[in-house]
Amino acid sequence: MPVGIFRVCLVVITAIVNHPLLFPRENGTVPENTEEIIQKMKEREESLRLEQLRLEQEIAEQEATQKALEKAAEIVEESKEEKVRWDMWTALSLDFQEGNWQDTGGEEDDMTVLGKAFKGVAFPNKAVLASFYEKRILGTTGDMARMREMVEGFADDLLEALRSVCNRDADMEVEDCMGVGSMYENWRVRKPFVCDLIVPFAPPEPYCFRSQIWCSGDSFPPDEQGYGTIKVCRADEDVTGCICDKTKLGEDMLCLLHSQANTTRPSTEMEDLLCFKNTQYLDADQVMKWFQIAVTKAWNRISHKYEFDLSFSLLDSPGALKIKFRSGKSIAFNLTPVVQYENSDVYFISHFPRSSLAADLPSSTHWFLTFAVYERRFIQLVSKTLPANACHVSCLQILSFLHGKQCSLTGPSGLTNYHLKTVMLHLLQACPSQDWAPEKLEARLQDMLKFLEKCLHEKKLYHFFIGNGKVPAELGFPIIFQRAEPLNLFRPFVLRREVYRKTVDTFHEMLRNMSALINEYTVHIP
Repeated sequence: MPVGIFRVCLVVITAIVNHPLLFPRENGTVPENTEEIIQKMKEREESLRLEQLRLEQEIAEQEATQKALEKAAEIVEESKEEKVRWDMWTALSLDFQEGNWQDTGGEEDDMTVLGKAFKGVAFPNKAVLASFYEKRILGTTGDMARMREMVEGFADDLLEALRSVCNRDADMEVEDCMGVGSMYENWRVRKPFVCDLIVPFAPPEPYCFRSQIWCSGDSFPPDEQGYGTIKVCRADEDVTGCICDKTKLGEDMLCLLHSQANTTRPSTEMEDLLCFKNTQYLDADQVMKWFQIAVTKAWNRISHKYEFDLSFSLLDSPGALKIKFRSGKSIAFNLTPVVQYENSDVYFISHFPRSSLAADLPSSTHWFLTFAVYERRFIQLVSKTLPANACHVSCLQILSFLHGKQCSLTGPSGLTNYHLKTVMLHLLQACPSQDWAPEKLEARLQDMLKFLEKCLHEKKLYHFFIGNGKVPAELGFPIIFQRAEPLNLFRPFVLRREVYRKTVDTFHEMLRNMSALINEYTVHIP
């Protein structure tokens, strides 16, 4: 009986458990639910894809907008820079007026205009220029410093010995030397390095120098612009109050203020004062002969102290000296006597390095004026206002290197390193200080080349100081030179067309060879 009841209960429980309404079988709905899930997942995936596309489109639109803004900013910046450059060219061309200079006819029709010579020229990029500067130029700075120190020390010793061998009552009085030029402005790049030292001198008492320059009011012919004369007078002599010294009197006329005995000095006396024969004007050739003899005597006195030889190295540069060591190495430097103009740092220089463009001196009584001391001071003054590691000196060094290499390939031209420095001085004054930041080396180098091309095209490159009324007052530059007519350094191009054509051809050849010349001294940059 209990066993039967148990069986009945087991059957009932089994029936209840297996009833489809109470416990539905899950396996029966799996296929239907899986398809729904897959469908929903597909719909979700499609939704996410559309959302992704929308977001990507929005991002692309934002990037395009950002690029457009950046492009607009660059255009504005370029327009500002072009305006500055245009203003710079305009400012530097104020004196280039029509009719001021000789018309050269149809020759200029074949010349390029500003910037056209650069078409098709592969200009080195910033990375190549930086690598070239670091590898080829930067390493020479230490060599220059050591050489300057050695030459200055020896020159001081030599001049001290020169004073000791001179007659203090009859010979010229020699002052301390000063370093000028590229070695002292830290932009010389080509070897051999040559230090340029100038040595001021003055006449013995009771004499003095009285100078007359081309822009002092008296008429000087065009080929004598930039020159002056130096008269040797007694300190108590008034040479400005009487016209007898400036006007040729008749044979039967005498000056009532100055007797013949006072105006005429023995020829030997004036020649002892290094004057031109039968005149009171200082003779540059006589000065150099005296200086060479005095230097030779001074070296004989101190030569036992040194283990090298000293000699004059160049016949056409009387102040060129060479130190030759026993090892065979040598050091060249120029020691040139100069006369101070009044109380300024402008000097009359007896002999100036000549170039194929320079004309012959009018006479040995005409002295060229050098503004090298003020040029060095101007560069130092402006450098204080420029960004750190400014690129002005780098531009000049690269341009000087390129021109020197090109001239070594195709021969000399009418351009000199002084012309290149003059271009830099003009741009230093015209461009804002921030434009000389180191990262703008490429742009400023192009500016220098374009400005030089413009000057060659017009045959006009004005001296930086003469006629420049914007020279900083801190320099203390003489006002008489600021008020003078601008001096065109390219004036000889008007008269010497063969030199002009050679110079232009060399310049254009340098532009075409620029990348090759730089890559020759540059590590490969992929």
